[in-house]
Amino acid sequence: MAERNLNFDRVINRKNTRCLKYDFAKRRGMPEDVLPLWVADMDFETSSYIEDALVERAKEGIFGYSEVQTPYFEIVKDWQVRHHNWNIEEKWLIKTPGVVFALAMAVKAFTNPGDNVLIQQPVYYPFSEVISDNGRNIVSNTLYLGEDNRYHIDFEDFENKIVNENIKLFLLCNPHNPVGRVWSVEELTRLGDICVKHNVIVVSDEIHNDFILKGEHTVFANIKKEFEDISIICTSPSKTFNLASMMISNIFIPNRTLRSRYRKELDAAGISQLGVMGLVACEAAYKDGEEWYQAMLEYIKENVEFTRKFVEEKMPGVKMIDIEGTYLVWLDFRGTGIDADELDNIIINKAKLWLDSGKIFGDCGRGFQRINVACPRSVLNEALVRIENAIG
Repeated sequence: MAERNLNFDRVINRKNTRCLKYDFAKRRGMPEDVLPLWVADMDFETSSYIEDALVERAKEGIFGYSEVQTPYFEIVKDWQVRHHNWNIEEKWLIKTPGVVFALAMAVKAFTNPGDNVLIQQPVYYPFSEVISDNGRNIVSNTLYLGEDNRYHIDFEDFENKIVNENIKLFLLCNPHNPVGRVWSVEELTRLGDICVKHNVIVVSDEIHNDFILKGEHTVFANIKKEFEDISIICTSPSKTFNLASMMISNIFIPNRTLRSRYRKELDAAGISQLGVMGLVACEAAYKDGEEWYQAMLEYIKENVEFTRKFVEEKMPGVKMIDIEGTYLVWLDFRGTGIDADELDNIIINKAKLWLDSGKIFGDCGRGFQRINVACPRSVLNEALVRIENAIG
């Protein structure tokens, strides 16, 4: 059987499909006719192997409580070994209905109300939400934009914040959303050594680990045994294979004590078995999705390069931040002289685009916009032309 869904240029009408990206503009306060390139799902059909596996499971007609056994783990392990050189153990695995849920459970398991939790803004906005909504305080080791057009970590500030703010939990975004950094072994080692020194637990959100455009992804826990002992590693096939609604994530906690505390929090939340379709989709993705994944990744790389050239040639005053990973491009509009709030208005009401405003990733994101380039190139071109015309 051959992979069928390899035409990434095909525009698929997602309207009226219960689609958060396309069907909820008005409810979210947007004009009904906006073109959405905001939330991080792809406008591509997933692998036909996943489609077929889900259809076959649906034909069984019984959807009682479901769980997986060792073959599921072996398939997940094989993917991690082949793509990330990480040799996991079955006892480390805890499945959750999504990575954001996993982050929230970690905040509750490893901190108390009123505690401070460290993040690195501008960062994926649910990081802040799961901290503040659970009665904890956000502390940011804010990233800085270097002359090389990449973001960097202020390590001195990182350690000072840990000491001065009594930090016990750090949420790491690796690769980083929205700034597109794929953190190097050296950077992660320096972070990890500081965390070990001060007994800080690290929750590493590695959901974008399969979208590496430059360099190589390094699993935080795989660098040193000392890092393994302080790590909660969050992975999922949901970004890689466009399965967000399947609500399946694979969380790895090597340290037995941390794992026990985490499981206790899941029990308190009433979580046990997950939906069977997510389990089936994950198995099929990691077992048979390689051809689709490689073709999709190549298309994403071409879309990123297309965006770079378009911005450089047709958007004076706009700068595309160098992207090493994810399919989320971070555009800097500050050189246009347009006020950040006015920029949002122009993007939404003049360009008729629904992007993610930079300010939702932290105040340091003001003047930026995040655009999702995981779509057919014709759609991407339409969006970029709209920006060009709106700010011209």
